[in-house]
Amino acid sequence: MEKVREIVREGRRVAKEDPRRVVHSFKVGLVLALVSSFYYYQPLYDSFGVNAMWAVMTVVVVFEFSVGATLGKGLNRVAATLFAGGLGIGAHHLASMSGPTGEPILLAVFVFVQAALSTFVRFFPRVKARYDYSLPIFILTFALISVSGFREEQVVKLTHKRISTVIIGGLSCVIISIFVCPVWAGQDLHSLIASNFEKLSFFLLDFGDKYCEVVENDGAKEVDKRKKDFDNYKSVLNSKSNEESLANFAKWEPGHGQFRFRHPWKQYLAVGELIRQCAYRIHALNSYLNADNKVSVDIKKKLGEPLRRMSLESGKAMKEMSISLKKMTKPSSSDLHVQNAKSACKSLTNLLNSGILKEVEPLELVSLLTAISLLIDIINLTEKILESLHELATAAKFKNKIEHPLFSEKPKAKSFVSIRSIKCHDDHVVIIIEDDGNNDDTSKDDNGSKEVSIHEKHEDDDTHVDARCVSCGHTSVCVK
Repeated sequence: MEKVREIVREGRRVAKEDPRRVVHSFKVGLVLALVSSFYYYQPLYDSFGVNAMWAVMTVVVVFEFSVGATLGKGLNRVAATLFAGGLGIGAHHLASMSGPTGEPILLAVFVFVQAALSTFVRFFPRVKARYDYSLPIFILTFALISVSGFREEQVVKLTHKRISTVIIGGLSCVIISIFVCPVWAGQDLHSLIASNFEKLSFFLLDFGDKYCEVVENDGAKEVDKRKKDFDNYKSVLNSKSNEESLANFAKWEPGHGQFRFRHPWKQYLAVGELIRQCAYRIHALNSYLNADNKVSVDIKKKLGEPLRRMSLESGKAMKEMSISLKKMTKPSSSDLHVQNAKSACKSLTNLLNSGILKEVEPLELVSLLTAISLLIDIINLTEKILESLHELATAAKFKNKIEHPLFSEKPKAKSFVSIRSIKCHDDHVVIIIEDDGNNDDTSKDDNGSKEVSIHEKHEDDDTHVDARCVSCGHTSVCVK
């Protein structure tokens, strides 16, 4: 009785993790019930006979969780069956021309050559990636048609029945998979990459405070609550196989929702690989939170501000990239966070060059510099990830992110503005504001765009931000 309860609890857990699994189970049962009617219904049984079981077998081996996996397997099985059936009929015809003595010998030679070549081709990486399932079906069908034809006079009729039932079973799977609560592998891959961005951002947003030990006692409980999210990055380390399989399945899927046909799924793998490299650095960085050779609190206080800014800005960039990918918009706002992280990195470098670590113990110094090196490496990887995401956004034709204008009086008409940043020398960042031109105050000579120069300085604990609109000369100064 206890085992039954355990099985029930496990079933509830699996269903709660992904309710689509329950729906998929019902879909498989529905398709099997439909194709089984070929065996139960007498007129259909008279047409196909025992070959109707091939439709049932096709459903069992073809129907997968996602549309892409089902469509890929279904097309592979149908194509392999058609090709092998045609070759099998041809092999039987050639063998029959050699007479009763030579026919079985030639058939055996044909089966040997075909099976050997097909098995060897399966080792080709590109073939194995997309057609690994079709080759065993090709070998099986060719052998069955060739061998059955030796004892069966009406080999063409036999081949026709088997191919027909396979096509019927495959079409039933594809139709139900697409039109009844479809599960798209492309959507799952898109959501997985966005989720991986978010998992890394959780770590980076909290790492600075944790490492510098600035969390007060009142906030300790809040940090403990977020510990689960803090360690979520570990699931990214082993996501490669899942991403590759989803990308392979997504290539078979037709256009759906915001994903057009021939969507750049390969670029998702490039972004995912960079995210994984960043996760490896984060995993190494995480070990320094509980290292035996801890850095003294005084040193952390001296370096705390730039360290926290480096970690915080990188985390914000990751968070913005996650949101942009989910909404399928260009990650324009992430550029500024990356530049802020690099600016903090320069500030930290200046502090280190000032000789602030002269009296630090050697082991303590090694631990501190290694953690700083890993954090700098993460910032560089964040910049590479952002560049790769920009390539994906361009290839997938993501929409421009709509922002409110930085400087505006009460507009006479609705105006939408998009913002993009350009890196300049030092800490200088130029923001290009592109207006859709609906505002009556915008002159024709401006071509619907304005340029805003933003300069950010950090002096002591104050942050001074100077902003000036090049076209209208409006200047804004913020101190925080």
